[in-house]
Amino acid sequence: MALEEKIRQLEEYNRLAELGGGEDRIRKQHEAGRKTARERLLDLLDPNTFVEVDKFMTHRTTDFDMDKQKFLGDGVVTGYGKIDGRLVYVFAQDFTVFGGSLSRANADKIVKIMDLAVKMGAPVIGLNDSGGARIQEGVESLAGYADIFYRNVMSSGVIPQISAILGPCAGGAVYSPAITDFILMVKETSYMFVTGPDVIKAVTHEEVTKEELGGAMTHNSKSGVAHLMADDDTQAMMMLRELMSYLPSNNMEDPPVKACTDNPLREDESLDTIVPDDPNKPYDMHEIIGRVVDDKNFFEIQPYYAKNIIIGFARLGGRPVGIVANQPSVLAGVLDIDSSIKAARFVRFCDAFNIPLVTFEDVPGFLPGTVQEYGGIIKHGAKLLYAFAEATVPKITVITRKAYGGAYDVMSSKHIGADVNLAYPTAEIAVMGPEGAVNIIYKNKLNSEEERKAAIDDYRKRFASPYKAAALGYIDEIIYPRQTRRKLIEALEMTQNKVLNNPSKKHGNIPL
Repeated sequence: MALEEKIRQLEEYNRLAELGGGEDRIRKQHEAGRKTARERLLDLLDPNTFVEVDKFMTHRTTDFDMDKQKFLGDGVVTGYGKIDGRLVYVFAQDFTVFGGSLSRANADKIVKIMDLAVKMGAPVIGLNDSGGARIQEGVESLAGYADIFYRNVMSSGVIPQISAILGPCAGGAVYSPAITDFILMVKETSYMFVTGPDVIKAVTHEEVTKEELGGAMTHNSKSGVAHLMADDDTQAMMMLRELMSYLPSNNMEDPPVKACTDNPLREDESLDTIVPDDPNKPYDMHEIIGRVVDDKNFFEIQPYYAKNIIIGFARLGGRPVGIVANQPSVLAGVLDIDSSIKAARFVRFCDAFNIPLVTFEDVPGFLPGTVQEYGGIIKHGAKLLYAFAEATVPKITVITRKAYGGAYDVMSSKHIGADVNLAYPTAEIAVMGPEGAVNIIYKNKLNSEEERKAAIDDYRKRFASPYKAAALGYIDEIIYPRQTRRKLIEALEMTQNKVLNNPSKKHGNIPL
């Protein structure tokens, strides 16, 4: 075969591979409000950096006349490229080919990319748009899923793993994203469920729509399965790029530092008045976070779920940090089952990837009630305690107001390994609130409301102020709120070379 003919053949192979399931199916994908796998990769990666791997691979099954239905690439686009100049590995399922279903060949392509990502110490991003296992292949398809699951587990805590759900994701397909670090979904076009509405109706007689069962808002606000939500595919890729800007490439690297144009010594006098004088009056912790971090840029994780606690990424002096904060404007900022799980997993992620933790604390305790007790608040609250205690990254805590009871201990207190503990003058650190404490201490001993008020004021002054804790060394410094940014940046600089020599062990036994 002449060289010219070989070149033409290569060009034809490339054209067919890039067409996926064909122009008609691409058009249907667009009509459904979704981009194709290749279009998504163009949005996600830096221009002209994508290198495709296994572009011409096809499936190997001959059952059910499948040998007559072959598409180059077999329904998944795999390779590597760059985001902000940094190497990432990617796979994007192509719904135009067999509905993006997973075949043995398809799985082999994904497995190769995941193995390369671990070997080269780079993140892996999966763009999921698949109807699940390819039924025609039977157990081979299931084996492919299991091979992917195993690599998800082996990669966990070694390289960042991010999943975008950009279409249907059902059955066994949901478990690989569930093991990864972050899941992003798109409104109205992406779904996740183990069993779909038809199966549920047949088995339990419940009627539920796909959106109600496993839509983006369901998993972002009710189940907590997803971490981020985008309006469309384009915004989803931009959100993934922003998320990556806070993360290191692997667990042996520090997160990327950016040049900081926001004055590290900047003071914001409005911080002095954000916390109300009335200890029972709510305020929005976002206002404190926004005034403290670089350029007021806070990338919140799970903003629709367990809103009584806030988690997310920001920068201080150009350095990425993970922020955990009680939210006094929702349930008074109490810790409950959902907020404990939400924060614990985030703390463990930050610790795995060398991202310092900054905690803003205003917590009146754990949420009481039979629903919480029967649901296992003891076990789930212990997850957050365990996560903070186990974390070896720099840990800095700012108590803005209430720090009551066991919740004070749990929220990155000095006693479980926090490196720098700061408090506002408005901080109240005590076993419980002054009103409750007086009711117990002076039970049936106070004869008038005036005596009770005097006892409450005395308790607040003697036990609920930050000065008692500071006198004992549990609080390193009581600061002016307007100086929060400077104090945090100083603490981060001081702790950047932190080293701990913890006992050697295979792993701990977190109370799952």
